[in-house]
Amino acid sequence: MNDTATDQIATYVAAVRLALGGVPETTREELLDDLPEHLAEVLAEDNGTLVERLGAPAAYAAELLATAGFVSLPPQPDPRWDNLRETRDLVLRGLRVADVRVGPALGHERASEFLLLLRPAWWVLRGYLVAMVLAVVLDHGSGPIGLLPRIGGSDVVALALLAGCVVASIWFGRRPLPDKPWARYALWSGTTLLVLMALAGFTGFDSDLRQTPFVESGYSGGGPADAIQDIFVYDSQGHPIQDAQLYDSSGAPIQLGNATCTDPRTGNSYTSWHRGYPHCPDADPFQSPSPDPTLDGDNPHEEVTPSATPPSAGPSASGTPSAAPSASPSR
Repeated sequence: MNDTATDQIATYVAAVRLALGGVPETTREELLDDLPEHLAEVLAEDNGTLVERLGAPAAYAAELLATAGFVSLPPQPDPRWDNLRETRDLVLRGLRVADVRVGPALGHERASEFLLLLRPAWWVLRGYLVAMVLAVVLDHGSGPIGLLPRIGGSDVVALALLAGCVVASIWFGRRPLPDKPWARYALWSGTTLLVLMALAGFTGFDSDLRQTPFVESGYSGGGPADAIQDIFVYDSQGHPIQDAQLYDSSGAPIQLGNATCTDPRTGNSYTSWHRGYPHCPDADPFQSPSPDPTLDGDNPHEEVTPSATPPSAGPSASGTPSAAPSASPSR
């Protein structure tokens, strides 16, 4: 059977189902149970369309009702809702076509047959979702709930609530669907709302896990390392090491002090660009700055070159002092 015949059968069955809208669902499903196979046989016998061979879907529905013992078709629905019903029927028709086409990919004639096998898993999941919704409503924001439906942070209450909701969901799932339309619509609406709330909750939980935790930097409360401005590293010979880099046991760099230095000559502050410690080598406490007599007062950045010959020592180094001059004038 080609795709055209399949679409024609699905469309005709949907129209007959719509014409039987006032019939109880159980009776309607019994009337339509073998209809697709019968329509396939009709198409295989002749090249005409189903409407040409069997008549309009409404007329065919009346024949089915007469065969089942009904005198006439049930009352037709209110025409004011025709547009809404047409949209609904269009969506349902598309779902039925997709059901037939996707089924073989899942190893079944229809995808709905595969989904029926997943009903027990859905019952358990539905019970879990109901328990989580109840926990959110009853917890009143006392703390993070987590993956269990905790109320007041109690794991015992969470397990009891989860077990009760799962058992109730399984019991409810094994019961047949209600016959009244409003009850079915209430069930489907509640299920849709539950799924939407679950998607919103899982999306928010995933977003919280992916966010980088905020760590406030600044004053740490007076730790012992707060007063450290710089670090000076020496080797075993007592020689200073420049651009030393320190790491902790986890391999993370140790960041202490700051890179702001003060020029000892001018008192001006500047930013050090050293990659490691010390940031300010001139501030080494073990290298006391001594007066630098080689700096010229007019130009402190130029060294004064000493003369090759040292200055005279002044008075003679001899141990015998010279005679004192006479106080009387010479003649």
